[in-house]
Amino acid sequence: MTATIPDLTNHTAIVTGATGGMGQIIATTLINAGAHVITIARNPARANALRSHLGKDNEHRLDIITGDLSRREDLLAAARTIGDRYEQIHLLVNNAGAHFSDHRVSPDGIEMHIALDYLAAYGLMTYLDAPLRRGRARIVNVASDTLNDTRQVKFAGKPRPATLDLTHVDNLADLNPHKGFVPFEAYARAKLMTVTAGYALSRSFAPDGVTLNALHPGIVATGIIDDLVPPPLRPFGALIRRTMLTPADGATTALRLATDPQLAGVTGRYFNQGSAATTPPISHDPAVQRKLLTLSEAHFAS
Repeated sequence: MTATIPDLTNHTAIVTGATGGMGQIIATTLINAGAHVITIARNPARANALRSHLGKDNEHRLDIITGDLSRREDLLAAARTIGDRYEQIHLLVNNAGAHFSDHRVSPDGIEMHIALDYLAAYGLMTYLDAPLRRGRARIVNVASDTLNDTRQVKFAGKPRPATLDLTHVDNLADLNPHKGFVPFEAYARAKLMTVTAGYALSRSFAPDGVTLNALHPGIVATGIIDDLVPPPLRPFGALIRRTMLTPADGATTALRLATDPQLAGVTGRYFNQGSAATTPPISHDPAVQRKLLTLSEAHFAS
């Protein structure tokens, strides 16, 4: 399926995770449609390779800001730079993400799935609040349907949704602790946090015409998949990848949510590929949403 992209001349977009996989497809497609794209890249060499990929006619439409999205200091610095350079942001695609097969923490003491798969998106959405509102932006968060079922092998039994118990949590550093750490569940929890916060933020943005939606792109053959394949199935990894969507296929839903005129005004929704879908009841709990936003705000204020 190929997304039909309208003319995006005079549009400014942010695409995270744009140096490879789906992100490169999304950024390149938006640039080819006339948009000016900003990306935040930890590895300048990979970002410059993206610029070269665009060719002479379009390379000037890419603004690369060096930074590690899992680091609070880098994210805030990038948000300040973007805010200083751009009056309006029209599109924000929070595509950056990773799966970590072991327990790791960021320099700020936050488990890495939460730091990169959740807080990076939250930080950009909140610290670019003013230019997003001025641009009546569309915000698109790339999530994963692992939030609806954390089982890696789904041959039998009922779905096992990700959990998010914030009852006794005083700091985001308390989530996904080393004790009892299960990588796939930690990844799914971070994606559930992104959707949960997004529902709350969508209501805040709505009066200014900003929309905010999340999506599962399908099972896409990206680098994350190599870690997600259960160990017994890894000898069949190449065969498994051939059954999956290509990065271009996976990018289709994100591009549609970001640009399709028929979706103008649609907000606070979750899409599984092209269809509206549901998320666990906990993600719609107003008390959980408020607690999550409070903890997230405290992280960036500390």
